[in-house]
Amino acid sequence: MKLRVKHLVEDFHLKVLAGENALDRPVKAEMLSRPGVEMAGFLDFFDKERMVLIGSKEYQFMQLLPPDIRRERIADIMAQKPPGFIFSVNVEVEDMIIELGNEYGVAILKSDMRTTPIFSLLYAYLHAKLAPRQSVHGVLVDIHGMGTLIIGESGIGKSEVALELIKRGHILISDDRVDIFEASPGNLVGSAPELLERYIEIRGIGIVDVVSMFGAGAYRENKKIRLVVELEQWKRGKAYDRLGLETETVKFFNTEIAKITIPVLLGRNVATLVESAAMNQKLKYLGHHAAMDLADAVAKKASGKDKEKDD
Repeated sequence: MKLRVKHLVEDFHLKVLAGENALDRPVKAEMLSRPGVEMAGFLDFFDKERMVLIGSKEYQFMQLLPPDIRRERIADIMAQKPPGFIFSVNVEVEDMIIELGNEYGVAILKSDMRTTPIFSLLYAYLHAKLAPRQSVHGVLVDIHGMGTLIIGESGIGKSEVALELIKRGHILISDDRVDIFEASPGNLVGSAPELLERYIEIRGIGIVDVVSMFGAGAYRENKKIRLVVELEQWKRGKAYDRLGLETETVKFFNTEIAKITIPVLLGRNVATLVESAAMNQKLKYLGHHAAMDLADAVAKKASGKDKEKDD
């Protein structure tokens, strides 16, 4: 779904003052324009794809200009066809601006928030909506606050594991396809495509609505990904990690995430293993590394450093 001006109006409860015919225009830039030098007549670096935000400082600067010059400068900006103008709560929108908005087909919108809050919220919103996304075949589950991405070959049992985790009180974010974007350096967020929100597919049963079956608390819209768990059929002869001293990672965009491979074998409770892997990784983030603690204890014992303690 393309982001359009009308979506900002709906999500931020903006009042439309002019340019209603421009509400269907696309918004393509995640940055905002706060015109300063543009109001002085310098438009060489003006990005026409950005939403224009007018706060108290911009408004006060505009008032320093004679009315005819002010109208000319605003008209020059609107002639660039930005998606729309947003005015913060303390800014008075002149009739002249409303007239120009209708004339040039640019949406003139009024917020009920001050400049700094609306700027911060708009930037975060636009970044989340417009940031590049990478789609992964898998299931994303919130396990005690740990966003855990479960991947593996089709038919390995990812959705069944997720269903068992949901029954245990954990939370589904997405099944089958997970859309990932980098909210900030080192911060990966996963969500479900709009069409698949709150649904999970179980072979032999069909489509399950987890909200209807388990309640509203069983689903959330997005989650930061902290761990990737890959399920694979047990391969005889393959040396699987038994201590957890080495950390494997997988990279999305510019961020590396810890990855664990769990072999699937008849009789193994995979849901319990995934849950344990998530909790163990959470302990590592909190500074407790069981494998390292054991390795250190064994090393001390072997070197005789624990002899005095034993005595």
